[in-house]
Amino acid sequence: MSDTNETSTDTKARTRTVFLLAHTGRPAAIRSAELVVQGLLRAGLGVRVLAFEAADLPLPQSVETVPEATPEVLDGCELLIVLGGDGTLLRGAEFARASGVPMLGVNLGRVGFLAEAERDDLDKVVDRVVTRAYEVEERMTLDVVVRRNGDIVHRDWALNEAAVQKVSPERMLEVVLEIDGRPVTGFGCDGIVCATPTGSTAYAFSAGGPVVWPEVEALLMVPISAHALFAKPLVTSPTSVLAVEVQPGTPHGVLWCDGRRAVELPAAARVEVRRGEVPVRLARLHHASFTDRLVAKFALPVSGWRGAPHSH
Repeated sequence: MSDTNETSTDTKARTRTVFLLAHTGRPAAIRSAELVVQGLLRAGLGVRVLAFEAADLPLPQSVETVPEATPEVLDGCELLIVLGGDGTLLRGAEFARASGVPMLGVNLGRVGFLAEAERDDLDKVVDRVVTRAYEVEERMTLDVVVRRNGDIVHRDWALNEAAVQKVSPERMLEVVLEIDGRPVTGFGCDGIVCATPTGSTAYAFSAGGPVVWPEVEALLMVPISAHALFAKPLVTSPTSVLAVEVQPGTPHGVLWCDGRRAVELPAAARVEVRRGEVPVRLARLHHASFTDRLVAKFALPVSGWRGAPHSH
């Protein structure tokens, strides 16, 4: 009897396991999840999903389900495949960061800069996962601290951005910006976005910030609708500490991290943002340049381009 247990344990240990996270509210995600699961199982890989998502998916009995959405559910998994739009991919990033398991995103939404593949690529995704034909890169994160009267009242993190925003539509948020312990400027605004290069194509982009290539190590600070002459986007060293001080006489604000987690900011709150200690690991299938990705995602007009002259 013990021999049988040992054999089954050895077999289980040898089985490669992939965790699948999907936005099951989308019909496209349900169909895509079916195709990915079938392909992985045919190749002999194990698949694990959250129980509440499994209830919406027509999955075979061999798929392992886990009840709770905690980082521990990825124990023993070599990869996290996420199917969905930006919101689902950011949810997957929370798992990826906490577990250290690389995330491979399949975009079922509109822009999807965090995604590595589109829904038309599902066969290729399965094949690359099965043959381990992917590379893993690390993306910078942000560690965020909220202080009140010098005391830390909240800690958070972000992959894209930490945004300090006004709550009251009729009154601006009065803030003072600080870089590396020195004041830069103060003004009334709708908010301030502190972003990573990964987040430069997200909220910071909408606020008028620059597009920063992912391999550039830097932090961004982008004002939103600032009532000031000097309210330009700032790009700082990755070792800088950014701070936004909410002024005492201003209405309270709110801190949003990746548009997913919010905490109220009382007047006189101070938000400090620095490079995160723990990166998010992303699985990459191909070496397409970020320039090509940018052109494709935003459908940028490039007709007339002749390319660099050939040297003879």
